Amino acid sequence: MSSFGQFAAVVRRLHAAVQQLHTVSAAAGVAPLAGREWFELLEHKLLPQLVDDAYLVVAVVGGTNIGKSIVFNHIAGTRASATSPLASGTKHPVCLTPPGFAEQHNLPQIFPGFDVIPWDRAEAALEESETHRLYWRESPNTPPNLLVLDTPDVDSDARINWQRADQIRRSADLLVAVLTQQKYNDAAVKQFFRHAAAEDKAVIVVFNQCLLPEDEEYWPRWLETFTRETGIAPVGLYLAPNDRRAAESLELPFFARSDPNAELQPGGDASADGPRSLLTDLSKVRFADVKLRALRGALRHVADDAVGAPAYLREVAAAADDYTAAAQLLSAQQLAEVDNWPVVPNALLIDAIRDWWQAQRSGWSAKVHGFYNVLSHGLTWPVRYARDRLRSDQTPPWEQYRKREWSAVLTAVERVYKKLTFVSQLGNDVLRPRLEQILAGAPRAEVLSKIAAAHEEFDFEDALSRMVQTELADFREASPKHYEFFRKLDQAAAAARPVTSVVLFVSGFAPLGHALTPVLTDTALQGLLHAAGDVAGGTISAAVGDAVISGGAATSAGYREARFRRLHTAFAARRAAWLGEHLSQLVLGTLPEDIQNAATLPQHAAYAETRNALQELHKLLSTV
Repeated sequence: MSSFGQFAAVVRRLHAAVQQLHTVSAAAGVAPLAGREWFELLEHKLLPQLVDDAYLVVAVVGGTNIGKSIVFNHIAGTRASATSPLASGTKHPVCLTPPGFAEQHNLPQIFPGFDVIPWDRAEAALEESETHRLYWRESPNTPPNLLVLDTPDVDSDARINWQRADQIRRSADLLVAVLTQQKYNDAAVKQFFRHAAAEDKAVIVVFNQCLLPEDEEYWPRWLETFTRETGIAPVGLYLAPNDRRAAESLELPFFARSDPNAELQPGGDASADGPRSLLTDLSKVRFADVKLRALRGALRHVADDAVGAPAYLREVAAAADDYTAAAQLLSAQQLAEVDNWPVVPNALLIDAIRDWWQAQRSGWSAKVHGFYNVLSHGLTWPVRYARDRLRSDQTPPWEQYRKREWSAVLTAVERVYKKLTFVSQLGNDVLRPRLEQILAGAPRAEVLSKIAAAHEEFDFEDALSRMVQTELADFREASPKHYEFFRKLDQAAAAARPVTSVVLFVSGFAPLGHALTPVLTDTALQGLLHAAGDVAGGTISAAVGDAVISGGAATSAGYREARFRRLHTAFAARRAAWLGEHLSQLVLGTLPEDIQNAATLPQHAAYAETRNALQELHKLLSTV
């Protein structure tokens, strides 16, 4: 048989794992752990009691006005619990412990969910309170290996009493079921003991208030009905007569009866005709068998595939499947698709490229190009002045781009709201309430106002410059041969710069003026390219040519064009991502992350740890 220590270790693992899994699965709508029978057993029975098998927790349980407290007092050997000819109505459980027990054990841990209070008067357990209290005191008559409890009625009109009785049931190793002719078939009583049977709880049945010897022929029928309706298999059976005076004076006789179906029997001869001491018989119960049975029943309930922790794992997985379907539905909709995002003007992109390339120059090449750039800028100022005067009514290029992009933003936002409305009507139970909440949230005008403010403040020129720097730096690292080749051409261009500058100066008076400068520079570089090829031996080698050509570009000019298009695409992608971030923050909120997290719950470490702990628990249970 596996040791208690092995069970204790796996139970602690399981408890920690399901607690963590509950934390991460709550957002997926998985019901809380609290209130689940298997989890209540895990917390209130297994965790506190899988530490010591040297004692038994014995609880006297039953319905209203059946003499529960009288039976308890007889077991205790003293008038410990208040009794009355009327229904006394125990509101709080009371516990008798052996002397010194509380110094060696943690009572609040044994009885979780209760305020454990020293018990100084019998009537304390009858007081009304919303707080779950458990009163305790030492009793010299209690054997060193027993804790004995009186409990609230399991069929009380006050539901809170049911809850307290249920909590004690989970903590108990052995139940003394006090039944009468009137209560053995009561619905609430049977429901309580069905839970006990599901936990494989050891139960001793006491039929109280019997009319003897007349009821000798009836109790077998009562027992048969009770066991059939509840699933309880009693480990012992007693009859107690209806004798008020004997009950109040602690002289009520208990007659043991044999149940042929009982798995265990109290010590001694159960067939003897004389009265017996319940306390003596309880102290002689085979503790190891009962303790193991109590824990084994709780462990099996926790591990049960249909109603235990495995069912909880399936519930989590089912919730994840729902969110996976929601994620697929949401991702299938292109929420912010814009057919033609505006392209940044070529002139602005060329300026950014030229600035980056200028920063790569060094030594005499940088000085030559710098000098002639300044000279060219000075010589062409009349052209620029005249052009600016002629075009004074035109909007600057960046402002033109800003307006075109804002039009695209408006289109995207409108499509987002239309798509969200459409998706919310598709019938997905996960998405619908969240999307309805989103659509009923911040007004569209408010969202647009916030995006417009951010758009107006955005520095496009700086963003383009940083993007060009990143992309071309990547190009320099990924294609060092290309970069070195163009750098050498640039150095050659520096040597020919006086001629190029004259060409630029003369061409600068053309109607396009300054805008032609980069085009003419490229033309000059094309000439230099051919010159460099001639010097190298007529043509560039095939190997270098293959390296230069990419993306279907058959010439170096085609390669540059492909790189140019890539820069356009990269900038448009960054601008679309900018809009996506704002829409996510202002409209979708945490919805995408919540859906993704819920959809991946079965991949979470807590899910795997719960499954592994359950597998280990099943292995241990197979050995007992």
